[in-house]
Amino acid sequence: MKIKIAKLVEDTFRNCVAGGLISAANLPYMEVEVPGNPEHGDYASNVAMVLASQVKQNPRKIAEIIQANLVDPENIIAKTQIAGPGFLNFYLKESVWQNTLCVIEEQKEEYGCLDIGGAQKVQVEFVSANPTGPLHIGHARGAVVGDVIANLLKTAGYSVDREYYINDAGNQMNNLGKSVLFRYRELLGEKIEFPENCYQGDYIKHVAQDIIEKAGSKYLAQNEEETIRNFTAIAGEVILAEIKDDLRDFGVMFDYYFSEKELYKNDGVAKLLDSLQKQEFIYSDGETLWFKTTAFGDEKDRVVVRKNGEPTYFAADIAYHLNKYSRGYKMIIDIWGADHHGYMPRLWAGIQALGQEKESLKIILVQLVNLLRAGEPVAMSTRSGEFVTLREVLDEVGKDAARYNFLMRRSDSHLDFDLEVAKKQSNENPVFYVQYAYARICSILKMAEERDIALPTYKDIDPYLLQETDEIKLMKIMARYPETIYGAARTLEPHRIPFYLNELAGVFHSYYNKNKVISDNKELTAARLFMMSTIRIVLQNALKILGVGSPEKM
Repeated sequence: MKIKIAKLVEDTFRNCVAGGLISAANLPYMEVEVPGNPEHGDYASNVAMVLASQVKQNPRKIAEIIQANLVDPENIIAKTQIAGPGFLNFYLKESVWQNTLCVIEEQKEEYGCLDIGGAQKVQVEFVSANPTGPLHIGHARGAVVGDVIANLLKTAGYSVDREYYINDAGNQMNNLGKSVLFRYRELLGEKIEFPENCYQGDYIKHVAQDIIEKAGSKYLAQNEEETIRNFTAIAGEVILAEIKDDLRDFGVMFDYYFSEKELYKNDGVAKLLDSLQKQEFIYSDGETLWFKTTAFGDEKDRVVVRKNGEPTYFAADIAYHLNKYSRGYKMIIDIWGADHHGYMPRLWAGIQALGQEKESLKIILVQLVNLLRAGEPVAMSTRSGEFVTLREVLDEVGKDAARYNFLMRRSDSHLDFDLEVAKKQSNENPVFYVQYAYARICSILKMAEERDIALPTYKDIDPYLLQETDEIKLMKIMARYPETIYGAARTLEPHRIPFYLNELAGVFHSYYNKNKVISDNKELTAARLFMMSTIRIVLQNALKILGVGSPEKM
């Protein structure tokens, strides 16, 4: 509907320009939004204000011209109103909202699906945690943000692949092998002083114990360097398998797992750096190689090869993104922790040196999670290995509550996640509040079935019987569902879906508490039952995008 209003305004503008009523060359970007106050209409546009500077006229005068010449071929506008400095408010006919029920019935699970993506090939890379330890709640938030962005884009008509980049090369993996070796020796009776830069969680002991159970003490006699390589491979494989298990139970599945080692095959990274050096994007300063990231807006140039000849993470990331583009992706989305904020300009510089547009790489930053229990912070320490893992959260609150709560704020905002609230079977718990709305509707429809009241279709009802304030409000909210998907997909903001669901569930619960759906009035009962069935469809469609279940009983 928002797109329809925007089109209506654009067509009116063109007619006014053609008729000499407005002297503007083009229509600047304008906004069509739902006003915060329902008294200000169903939609409002700032078209007159964005035209004012170009037309050199008072915005209210421009609004009057547009209002007087409004193009409304579908006859959906009941009235318009000019407000404030020149906002143009639109009030839609009730038939528009009632017709929404028919559309939902016809489209069912397809309601809200769009084709704005045109099957464009998109890759979403997320989580990508080093396989050096279990996933913690920070990874969990990034996992659900990436997963739901992928779901949103698919719903909006894009062709989407999910990818996990396995950082299985470099010093952190070598430290993993060393950590296991130290625990292995310790478990076999040797007194060990554990280095601070090694991984100290209990999971390292479990890997070492498993090696002892399978191979005994044979590695004590082996060359240390060879043993570290073996232990790195064993531990990396075990930890990655556990990461995959945790993600699967969290409802997150990947299309591809890409190993960093692949980038170094056949000197791939070195050849790429050599090519970029020949193009003068890379220069030498003694034994160090630098990338001219300042040429693309970065605050300083960045090292790609250290003095010791080792390539940096940046070098590997350039090679990895070249690989992504070579696979035909037109848009690449990286989900990162907020601590990587300073890394963004150099990677944008890297892809531009590869000949790609900066806008083709979207980087979503995910802020930290503050874990609480009944309002009190839960202490975490990654140094000691005592951090709250995704598995622990899943075991305590379940997949649905975890996923929903991680999406309750913008991804770039800090999030307070209270474990006790997430477990409550009450309105305090947002996922319970929404799922309970769905279960309540299922119960109403079941009750109708038990009373031999057939579930009506749109042609069986008189939609004009739905005149209660909350009934009109419910229809308006359902009509906004496709534009909510549109906005969330365009902005890559998955939190918009829980916000929408909370609003829909809130109005439904208010309506349910004040009105009987099944009554002695057969015509009204039929109309209300039909509306219940459409609310159920919308709730289920939105929850599916979030990867959250739709329980029929609670």
